[in-house]
This record gives sequence, structure tokens and C-alpha cells, in this order.
Amino acid sequence: MKERQNFSSGAIWEDIVGYSRVVKVGDVVEVTGTVAIRNGKVISDSMYEQAKCCIQIIQENLAKASTTLEDVIRTRIYATNIEKWQEVARAHREYFGSIKPATSMVEVKALIAPEYLVEIEASAILQ
Repeated sequence: MKERQNFSSGAIWEDIVGYSRVVKVGDVVEVTGTVAIRNGKVISDSMYEQAKCCIQIIQENLAKASTTLEDVIRTRIYATNIEKWQEVARAHREYFGSIKPATSMVEVKALIAPEYLVEIEASAILQ
């Protein structure tokens, strides 16, 4: 059986909901849905800025599992306004343009709080 490691970001939601920011099993690393919160506050009302922040938080938390964005093989993007998809795509391209993971971007009616405009998940395989 492969060892399972859970990594926390310290967010209060982790214990309330019962999840980990990152779970690593063997060479597989999964990063939970991530929104653009720094110091308990949403960083911006811009979809582009929120998407950038989500990816930066993913990057920081991947490091806890000894991996990087280069190991990401899939992202899942949830946007509350698909008409602004190009803003989200721009941020994604800035970080993943040369990596080119598989991805999906879907519009959702809402995220857990109305100020959250984008949520991103990532899957990685250690190389």
C-alpha cells in the first residue's frame, strides 16, 4: 500500500468541511479547489487577478508535497461568469503556457461565497 500524506494550508474550512489542501499518494498529488484568498480576504474583484492568485496558492501548496507546477497534468477551472473566460485563460497561460496540462473550464452558478469568481483544482504526477 502506498503512503498517503495530507498537507494543510491552515484554512478554517479544512476542518469544517473535512478536507486537505493537498493529498499525495505515491507519485500522485491532488490539490483541492482553490480560491483567491490571502490573509482571510479575497484579493480582488477581477477574474484575472483571482485566477492568478489561485494558481500561485496551488504552486505554494504543491511545494509542500515536493512538487511544482511542471508536474501538473490537469487543471479544472470553475468560473462564475464564462463571458470573462479570456481573463482566466490569460492567467492560466501565464503559468501553464509551456506545461500545457489537460484542463476544463466550466461556468458554475456560484461558488461558496459571492465574492469568489474563480476556483481552480490541480492534479500532478511526480516525474
